[in-house]
Amino acid sequence: MQTAVVGAGCFWCVEVFFEKLDGVVEVYSGYAGGEKVSPSYYEVAHGATNHVETVKIVYDPRVIRYRELIDFFWTTHDVTRSDGVWPDFGPHYRSILLYADEEQRTAIEASRTAHEASSGKLIATDIQKLDVFYPAENYHQDYAAKNPNDRYVQGVLKPKLKKLGLE
Repeated sequence: MQTAVVGAGCFWCVEVFFEKLDGVVEVYSGYAGGEKVSPSYYEVAHGATNHVETVKIVYDPRVIRYRELIDFFWTTHDVTRSDGVWPDFGPHYRSILLYADEEQRTAIEASRTAHEASSGKLIATDIQKLDVFYPAENYHQDYAAKNPNDRYVQGVLKPKLKKLGLE
């Protein structure tokens, strides 16, 4: 198994998007890209750490390639914004790709170039080397599955899944 770490707004939604893909084995919500060791949700949400809500995707590279995950990533949100992902704005909701090694960085750059060429829009997604991924608190893991009637899940996640053709 291999891993990828991405952020595209609230990790509750992003977790579900990637769980729907063939070859994805598990997705964990968490925090990455900031300075504080073991940040809490409260600290991240209040901008005290520079971390982003992210997900760690565990996938089988025999079924889905890293590049395919990144190509899909661009379709899940407005990657032209650097201030968050609708309806969640702020630095902890920014679009971000965190690469583990040069192979992943190269795949991100190639995918970004192709997506910019096909969309005609410049991508504002933050791209940086992954330092550490910190798993979020247990109540955030599989939040949508555990809370299907939550207003956010109903009002934001369900329409996004429909738009992506993942219902």
